[in-house]
Amino acid sequence: MKNQTMVKKFDRQSKTYDKRRGNDPTDKYRARIIPQAEGKVLEVGIGAGGNFPYYEADIELTGVDFSPKMINAAQEAASAYPFEATLYEADIAELDFGENSFDTIVSTLSFCAYEHPDDVLANFAKWCRPDGTILMMEHGESTNRLLAGALNIVDPVSMKVLGCHQNRNISEIVRHSDLKIVKEERHLAGCLYMLWVKP
Repeated sequence: MKNQTMVKKFDRQSKTYDKRRGNDPTDKYRARIIPQAEGKVLEVGIGAGGNFPYYEADIELTGVDFSPKMINAAQEAASAYPFEATLYEADIAELDFGENSFDTIVSTLSFCAYEHPDDVLANFAKWCRPDGTILMMEHGESTNRLLAGALNIVDPVSMKVLGCHQNRNISEIVRHSDLKIVKEERHLAGCLYMLWVKP
């Protein structure tokens, strides 16, 4: 069952996310990785649709978010883009799309909020077709020691206010799953993880 406290935290942020679409500090990184999504695409933690400007027109998008206000914002935004989009208000941990359902799975800036990220990755491994791709752009632990220490300090407050961990090592979480990292990049003092992953 979805955590209603977490839902409320992300509901409160929906207007901010909506305004940032196409005008976000991470946009240049989105523009590099999101166009590689193809075929039937699942985007988890879709938020207000921050990736919409970067998808190719011929994809078939399924989007999921547990925040009703985020989904409402994404639904309104989707009408301005040429791809087909089906959006669900749901907790990704409670869904089961069945094996080999998607050509591409996209996750951007959502792994900070999952209580059990390893379970989410196990679902990715099941839902992504064997020749498919999982595209991840996440934030987490910095490669800069001073910044990493600061993120450790602010993490409890960030989690309480925003519902968002600041200090997860995303690469290590993925390496401990059944998925394989094909390519990895780190940006913004190592806080931004870009991962190209295969089942």
